[in-house]
Amino acid sequence: MTQPAAPIAPVRTGVRRAVATDIPELVRLRALLFETLGGEYFNPAPGEDDWREDLASVLADRLASDSARLLVVDGATGLAACGIGTVDQWFPGPHNRNGRVGHVIGVVTDPAYRRRGLSRAIMRELLDWFRACEASRVDLYASHQGEPLYRDLGFVDHPDPALYWRP
Repeated sequence: MTQPAAPIAPVRTGVRRAVATDIPELVRLRALLFETLGGEYFNPAPGEDDWREDLASVLADRLASDSARLLVVDGATGLAACGIGTVDQWFPGPHNRNGRVGHVIGVVTDPAYRRRGLSRAIMRELLDWFRACEASRVDLYASHQGEPLYRDLGFVDHPDPALYWRP
């Protein structure tokens, strides 16, 4: 006779705005995202870990900002998931009348809480916020694991090729 699997820690499924005491957990989840993505770009050589302190500082600044939304879902101990959105004011054009562009800056779910709809719940809240901010479009970079969710929510391939430059 096989033993039943140990129960997974319960989740309070409500999405809420992050507060200052969530910052260490937000940093933990962001670090988990970069570890999952792998590669030299996301995981530079050892000794360059100051980014976590810089992230904590920026998170503290942005918690109350009207141009950022930091959302979390509580787990049994710590955060089960988080998602960050920002809205930037660009110059208006015929394809972007008000110039407001939203960005999803990483939706991350702790491995113990995956496959429960937490990322979807966070994304729905972010999309509602982007609408309220009158963002004319929302951009994101999707991991292979996250791409099906984003496509299901209506995200499509961007018409412009993505390039970047590092000084």
